[in-house]
This record gives sequence, C-alpha cells and structure tokens, in this order.
Amino acid sequence: MRSNSESKDLPSVADELGRFVVDFPTSGIPDRALEYAEMLLASTIASAAAGSRLPSSRIIKEIEVERGGRQESTIWFGAAGKLPMAAAARVNALASDAAASDDSDLRNIVHQGTTACATALAAGERVGASGADILSAVVLGYEAAGHISTAMQCGFRNKGFHGCIVAAFASTAAAARLLKLTAAQTTHAISLTATSIGGLGAVADTSLAREYHAGQAALCGIQAVQAAIRGYTADERALEMPGGYFDAFGEQADSAAIGRDLGERWNILENLGIKLIPGGHPHHAVAQAAAQAAIEGSVDPAYVEAIDISRPGFQRYANTAFPTDLIGMAHSAMFFAAAGVADREFTWTHASDAKIMDPVIRGLLGKVRVVGPPTEDLERFLSGAVVTIHMADGRSYTATVYAPKGAAAQGIAWEDVEEKYRVLVPNAMRSPACVESGLHVIRNFRQARSVSELTGLLR
Repeated sequence: MRSNSESKDLPSVADELGRFVVDFPTSGIPDRALEYAEMLLASTIASAAAGSRLPSSRIIKEIEVERGGRQESTIWFGAAGKLPMAAAARVNALASDAAASDDSDLRNIVHQGTTACATALAAGERVGASGADILSAVVLGYEAAGHISTAMQCGFRNKGFHGCIVAAFASTAAAARLLKLTAAQTTHAISLTATSIGGLGAVADTSLAREYHAGQAALCGIQAVQAAIRGYTADERALEMPGGYFDAFGEQADSAAIGRDLGERWNILENLGIKLIPGGHPHHAVAQAAAQAAIEGSVDPAYVEAIDISRPGFQRYANTAFPTDLIGMAHSAMFFAAAGVADREFTWTHASDAKIMDPVIRGLLGKVRVVGPPTEDLERFLSGAVVTIHMADGRSYTATVYAPKGAAAQGIAWEDVEEKYRVLVPNAMRSPACVESGLHVIRNFRQARSVSELTGLLR
C-alpha cells in the first residue's frame, strides 16, 4: 500500500483510472482487444438468451417493468420494450449471469465482461453511440476492473467476497465513457462505486444470489455515474485510504499497481476467458483434462477406481459433491470431472437436468477427490487443472490443461464463439435467420453506425 506521505503527493487510484477511462483514445486500443470485445458481446448476449427464461431473470424483469420509467434501453429477449438505462443493464446482466455461461477473468473468476457489455449496450443505446464507441467502452471497462483486481492481488475471495465487488467498476467505467463524463466526474463515480458494492461469495456459490450480484454490479456502476454527472462527490481516495475499499475487501493490496501498464498491457488480451461450455470457469479445465485422460486410456467408467483433481488456487472453491440442479452443477468440480470421464467431452447439454442426473455420471461422483495442488510449471496455470484417472486394475491416466479452451492467453477462435451463439440464442425463441443476423452485426460491430443495429434484433 502507499504510505500516507506518498498518498498526499500522488494522484488517487480513482483519479488515475478516471483519466484513463475518459481520455484514452479508441485509436490506441489494440485491434485484437476490440475484436475480443465483439466476442464478449456475442458471448454475453448468448448467455442472456439462455438465462432470460430462468426464474431469477423473470422475477427481476417483472420488478423493473412494474417500476417503469423512461424508455431508454432495450430489455434483451424480454418482449418488454425499453426501460431506463440502469434498469435495462441490471436485467440484462442478471440474465447473462443466470445461465452460468458468461465470461471470466481467469485469475479470479470475476465476470466483468458481463457488466461491461450489459452497461455499454444500455448506455450506448441511450445516447445513440456507434459500434466502435460501444467496443471502446467495453474494453476500457474491462481494463478498469482488471487493474483493480491486479492491485488487490485477487485476495477478495479469501475474505468471503464475490467477484461482483470488482465487476461493478467495469459498469462504472463503460457508462462514464459513453455518457462522456469528465475525468473528475469519473473519479467520483469510481469512488461512489467503491463504497456502494458488496456481495458474499458463499451465498453466490449455493443460490440464485450469483446472478443477483451481476445485476447489482451493473446497477451500482450506472447509478454512481448518474450521481457523479450531477455533481455528487465522494472521497476520491476511497479505494486506497485506510479502511477503504482495498483494506476492506483485499489482502495486502498494492494500490501503486493501478498506474502500471495502463494502456500498455491489456487484461482482456491476457486474462479473459469466454465460456465455451456452461458452469463455473474454475472447473472447465477439469472437464477438459478428464475427457483427455479418458480418451487416452479408452476408459470404461465401470472400472474407474478414483479420479483425482489437482489445481492451484481453487482448492476451496465450492466443490459440491452431488449436485442436483444448475447451481450445484456450475460449482461442482466433482461433476465436471465425472462427466468428462463418463462422456469423454463436456458440452452445453451438461447443464440439462438429464445430464445432471445421468446415472453413469452420478456413479462416478463419489470417486472424485480433490488432491494437493501441482508443484511444477505453476506460472503456466490460468484456471488450469491436472486430472488423473485410477483404474481398478492399477493403471492410471493423467492429463494436464493449463488454461481452458476459450482463454485469451491461448487465443479465442470466432468459430467457437459463433457455435456458442448458435446453440444458446435459440433458447430465447429466436429463428435461425435472426441468429445469423445477430452474428453478422456483432462480427462487424466496429463498422456499425448505431448500436440500434444490434439492439433492434434483441427485442
């Protein structure tokens, strides 16, 4: 942390981030980062299509429709027309998170792309922004949240907090960029967000609070921006001050890290993970490694003695042993390992009741063990895992996946993102022609003259 004397002489963390968010030119953002933002839009919308029909999404949508207000921004897949910007962002972010199919910062499983995209489309629609404007806001929102994660050294989970406490800043930054706040106004919006957001990790791991957190993060960020643009202020050192955000939520936070590499190294290019299968991102590499080991050994599930999972950083992450619903499945490393061994793959169908209760998979669940973490090549692991299958005859098969498929560090392929979109968007009763039209707009969003070219397809 900065000392008191240093803090008096340096710009605040919120000020550094605020100036970056509003002043950084779109021309300075790498093309690949803007392309990943397009992929994030496709992923977020696809996940929302699947989540829009779930009870949690329906409840919050009903609340916001009943509350009403100015018709500013589209509710995706809702047949509810438009709502105020903040309400639309809340509903859309919650729907995307509800299906457990949105993105993650693979260092700490923060879904900041969800809030960045939901907020950027809602705010952008209010002001008539172009596709390029939206993508810039998504990238810079992602970076603002990512740099806060870096400064916190990803320690918030050890204190019991959910990643929404970081994701909210992606909403703040995206809205500030699109609503054209000044750097000073953005500084105060960031400080207001720091003192407004909360969320318990344990509750999110076991209940519908998971997606409620996503909606609150989007709402919190926009409300802070709306207050700041009208002149509301907060202590601009809210993040680094004694007893402030970093002290409350983090562990040995390094606030000086905020200013390092801003606009030079990009979190979206290094730490982004787009889900190409459903469920908690810490478990995706588990399923991949289990499937690879099962294929290598031509494993018959009937003769499996034990399945060992070894991974750095996620020894205490949920690990529901015998899940019976989507929430339990999404947070169960045991399920991902058992399904990978039983089916030699893990796909979108594994989020279904039929797969969650599949007798072959359930027969393996009690044989899965979480063992000690790896001790070699630790720098290569990014939500990665090692899985070893032990057979009754003494044979064993091991596979290592350092980062799950869909990780930016390994490169994300458009064909994988398009497949996700084509699988999930029909859940919202969209025709094949509508699906393809949406994909075409998203893949060329940098050329879109107005955000309405996309939002008009999501009503």
